[in-house]
Amino acid sequence: MKFRALRVGSIVTVVASLAFSPLWGQAPGSTDVKRRVAELKQSIAANQAKLKQYTWLETTQVSVKGETKKDQQQQCRYGPDGKVMKTPLGEPPPPEEMRGLKKKIAQKKVDEMKDYVDRVKTLIGHYVPPEATRMQNAMQAGHATVNPGAGVATIILTDYYKRGDKVTFEFDTAAKRLRTYSISTYLDDPVKDVVTMTNQFESLPDGTNHLQQTILDMAAKQIKVTNTNSGYSKLN
Repeated sequence: MKFRALRVGSIVTVVASLAFSPLWGQAPGSTDVKRRVAELKQSIAANQAKLKQYTWLETTQVSVKGETKKDQQQQCRYGPDGKVMKTPLGEPPPPEEMRGLKKKIAQKKVDEMKDYVDRVKTLIGHYVPPEATRMQNAMQAGHATVNPGAGVATIILTDYYKRGDKVTFEFDTAAKRLRTYSISTYLDDPVKDVVTMTNQFESLPDGTNHLQQTILDMAAKQIKVTNTNSGYSKLN
């Protein structure tokens, strides 16, 4: 089962250089908002440049009904074209031998699962990375709230892509970096087809912000995909 993980760095500093309270309280298109958006773009570019100096290990684990079906590691780095290059580590497990009716039944289940996961991939593509236009639309529609805390501002956007969905940012106001980016949405039924994704961010010693872990939960099919990034080291 293959699922495209978040592109490392794509949302690392989506909100990192924004002072959220002032932004949320000002009219769209104001000079200050434009200035802060420009700062945001500069921050994203600077952080992305830092990430391109690193190589790291990505571990992907897929579980179905609590049973691990895939556990893979890949060495990652940015290529000359700016895209992440991934090199699988270790040998892939041999395919399970099946025959006759058992094979047909198993293949049918695999096809159904693949179709479901493909639909989820398309759905998540509307949330990752978060789009500035959708964020702005949510603010203009009055679907944005900010809950200030001790050093952390929680920004919640509702009806971001689908009616009843929710996108939540946790922003470290002191370090000016993103802590988490979470999504709660659904495919067809808002109760039976719930899909959630949690993205956890961490900083390297030089201040580079990176995606540390992504957990995608497809509760209706009891499928969970966990991507963990670790072992960052600078390229020679």
